[in-house]
Amino acid sequence: MAVTREQIAQRQLEKLNLSGSGLALLRKQNTFYRKKLESVTLPISSLEVFLGMPFTTKQELVDDQADNPPYGTNLTFEHDAYTRIHATSGTTGRRLTCLDTNESWAWFTFCWQEIYRAIGITREDRIFTAFGFGPFVGFWAGYEAAQQIGALAIPGGAQSSEQRLHWLMETRATVLLSTPTYALRLIEVAREKNIDLRTSAIRNTIHAGEPGANVASIRKQIESAWGARCWDHAGMSEVGAWGYQCPDDQGLHLLESEFIAEVLSVDTGEPVAEGEPGELILTNLGRWAMPALRYRTGDVVKWVSTPCTCGSPFVRFPGGILGRVDDMIQVRGVNVYPSAVESIIREAPAVVEFQVEISKERGMWELHIDLEVAPGADSEAIRAGVAEALGNQLGIRATIELAEPSSLPRYELKARRFRFKTEKR
Repeated sequence: MAVTREQIAQRQLEKLNLSGSGLALLRKQNTFYRKKLESVTLPISSLEVFLGMPFTTKQELVDDQADNPPYGTNLTFEHDAYTRIHATSGTTGRRLTCLDTNESWAWFTFCWQEIYRAIGITREDRIFTAFGFGPFVGFWAGYEAAQQIGALAIPGGAQSSEQRLHWLMETRATVLLSTPTYALRLIEVAREKNIDLRTSAIRNTIHAGEPGANVASIRKQIESAWGARCWDHAGMSEVGAWGYQCPDDQGLHLLESEFIAEVLSVDTGEPVAEGEPGELILTNLGRWAMPALRYRTGDVVKWVSTPCTCGSPFVRFPGGILGRVDDMIQVRGVNVYPSAVESIIREAPAVVEFQVEISKERGMWELHIDLEVAPGADSEAIRAGVAEALGNQLGIRATIELAEPSSLPRYELKARRFRFKTEKR
């Protein structure tokens, strides 16, 4: 029998009210959340009561760690109980340190196991992690979850791109974990070294760390070059691994067995109707050692709760993450997200790399785009085509110039292709 929305909500409520963990534990032992829970009657009677709690923001957590070094007050246990430490990438400001106990880290990797199961990754697979293992949580949990499902976990750190490609081929890896940007970079290096990626054993690629795998033009490039199915995945250092691409391409499914989601209007903070864009608010339901309750992710999504053709009862976000609340700009009266610009640029397969500079001139935002085109391609035609597509599809104009071969930056983790010349106001 299919799981109903009411049953999902009841299970989420039960997790919040679990004896020995959940909200009661936080009010007893977590200084940060004790303040937010002091006016709430426990156990809570409904999710509606929980959704009346204050939000949590990243800036709050960052400020808390600055005021209470080194790890802040969002800790439910003494320091010696924690066995894992990671940090956000710091691409939007001061980085945030995240700690886990053995138990909360097991929950994090369990979420990854669920994602593997949902998209058909099994113990028969050989999972290659093209990721430098630094403080950023990235694919740490995905790597360890690969072992836990009985698959072969292949480390791909501390190597050049060419070395990674040879190691990937030698080990007969069947799954690639990387950012979408780095999957494209490996395609570029493979072409330079005359390596045909379609002869590899890779049959699935899973991407996180940035939007991209949810963009049709990027997904098409990855799937064509690798001869593999490209999957989007979503997670955050401070929240956990929360989403996976629907097998029927109906968007990103939220792992509602482990997370509560809200989608709220950026302007009013009120819930938006299905199919309308809003900010994603997440609560995790198993990382009680350093939890995130009603966490403002800053990600913009549209939500749909009707039954999915893939059979999942979980809410889904068509188009995946559409952009960031703080990334949207108005270009001559048109609301524009960077992901929309990237989608159009990537429709031209000969574009190897690009860089966008956003500046304010005479009170209006302007775009300047540098395109690096593959040798031998008709670069002028591509430049004109991108300009025309931006006008036709987004209604905006941009100054577009051609960059010299290999002159633009290459990225292994989160790409920084969009840069502001002046501060947004």
